[in-house]
Order: sequence, then structure tokens, then C-alpha cells
Amino acid sequence: MSTRRSSFLFGFAPPVPTVAFEIANGRVTVAEVASSADGLVVSAYGSETLPPEAVTPALTGANVPDPTVVTSALRRACEKAGLKVPKRAALVIPDSAARVSLLTFEELPQKAADVDQLVRWQVKKTTPFSIEDAQVSSVVTHTAPGATTVAAVAAQRDVVAQYEVAVSALGTHVGLVDVASLNVLNASLANGNAPAGDWLLVCLARESTSLAIVRQGSLMFYRHRLAIEDEPLGALVHQTAMYHEDRLGGGKFARVWLCGSSWVVGGGDAMRRELSERLGVQADTVDIRAAATVRDRITPGAEMLDALAAPLGVLVRERRVA
Repeated sequence: MSTRRSSFLFGFAPPVPTVAFEIANGRVTVAEVASSADGLVVSAYGSETLPPEAVTPALTGANVPDPTVVTSALRRACEKAGLKVPKRAALVIPDSAARVSLLTFEELPQKAADVDQLVRWQVKKTTPFSIEDAQVSSVVTHTAPGATTVAAVAAQRDVVAQYEVAVSALGTHVGLVDVASLNVLNASLANGNAPAGDWLLVCLARESTSLAIVRQGSLMFYRHRLAIEDEPLGALVHQTAMYHEDRLGGGKFARVWLCGSSWVVGGGDAMRRELSERLGVQADTVDIRAAATVRDRITPGAEMLDALAAPLGVLVRERRVA
């Protein structure tokens, strides 16, 4: 993964879409970007809450029990954004609906088909569904002498289809599908503020927490934990910091970015303070405005910045920001 592009996706159909939907536990979001003389601009944005149980992210089973509920919320989000329902769009789904794995190989085959077969063989060991029923995407994230690290995303086709159906009912073709935290990562990388040292990204969703460590634009560590596993954020961050020090030879993080804290009961200030005190480095909210400016009439608050991060990430990753 470079600082300007990455290839975490299940499907791709050029040209690159200008609109993205995110379907998450508790809300849907739509974002549109446009080009300007100064780079990209968020030209439209809308978010709508979802009733409890409307989206229940999981690797298998019913994720979207009643797609009509989600479709209606997506339509309202478009209306709120002042956006005509797009003919095609990218789609971001919850981390909990897919399995992200970092795989290390001594050597990769030359042919893409052979790489895909090798990745599928490894991924099937950790997925609770048949690999024949899975959509699998992979990208090289890091290379070192005798070791190549590949990030692989696997999701059950039937699960992905549940999210796609809710969007397709609008009359919108889904050109590509990706998971939330990897695109928050894309937005963070695209904003031009990535530090030279190792940095930590913490993504919070209502049902889960995802953590990623990035070194010089390369994804070195990824962990996803469900909230029902009842592992406090402080413990997850501490374990991640220990892994960074013991296994990756890292020291103090150069920066910590946090996304999703506005959805946490009590707000994100206390959470940012906890992370800052625990890690000894300031924890900041992911701010997408360095990757794409926000239209003048839109005043971004914490919830908007959190909601925009993943859909914007999927839109900017294939573009080079001027």
C-alpha cells in the first residue's frame, strides 16, 4: 500500500465513482467528491440514523434483515445531501462483515492467478465459511528481504450481496465494495500528514474496534475485535503497543489517530485523553479536510468527520490529490 493508492476492494469498474455510500451499524452515509483547482472537495454529504438491529454486521448470517429499511435511509441521506441518487457508487461495509488478514510469505509467485490461489489457501484456514463462497482481495503491503506481507480481505458473497441489494434498490450500480477501517486508513494516508515514524489508527464502530499500525506507508499490523468480547479499549491499545515494541521493533508512536469516538457514549474527548496518556503521544481525530476540503456551507463537526472518513477514503484512494 502506497501513500497515494491502495487496492483493498472486492470489485472494480472504471471510471472511478464520485459518490460513496457507507452502511454501518446504526447509520448510513453518502458522500460525493468533485475536483477543483485546489484538489478534491466534498461537494455533498448526508447521514441518516438506522433503527437498532437494522444492520447487524457479522461474517455469516443475516447482516441486513430488511433491506428496505436501509434503502429508505440511503434515499433520505441523499435528499439531506441535496444529491440526486447516483447511477453508480462505491460501497463501504462494516469491518465485522469481512475478515482482514496480514499474511507473510518468503516469496510470491510471479503470476497473479497463482498469488490469488496461494492467498485463498491461507485465508481459508481462518474463515468460518467456505473459501469457494468468498470474495477475496489482496494487496502487497510490505516487502523485506525474504518476507513479503500481503493484506487479504475475505467476505462471504451472500453477506456482501445483502449490503449491495440495499443500494441497488435505489437504482444505483455498486462498482466496488470495501471495508470501513481500511478506507479510514486510505483517508489518513491521502491527507499528506502521515508522519515519518510509525503511527497507530484506532477505528471504533458500535459493534467492534479495529487497530492498525502503519510504517512508512506500509500496513504492518491489523487487529479487529468485537465489542461483545468485552475487551476494554485501553487493554487493546496496550496489547497493540506491546506488540509494536516486541515484534515490530518499534518505540513510541509518532502519532495516534482515532475515528468513530463521536459515536461512543460520553463523547470522544475522554477517549482521546486516555489514549494520549497511555501512549504518551497526542491522539487526534481523523480529519479528512487535508485530503478533500469541505464545501463552505457545510460546517463539519465531530460526527460528520467520523462519518465521512471511510466513504471519502474509498473515493480518494484512486485519485492523486494535487
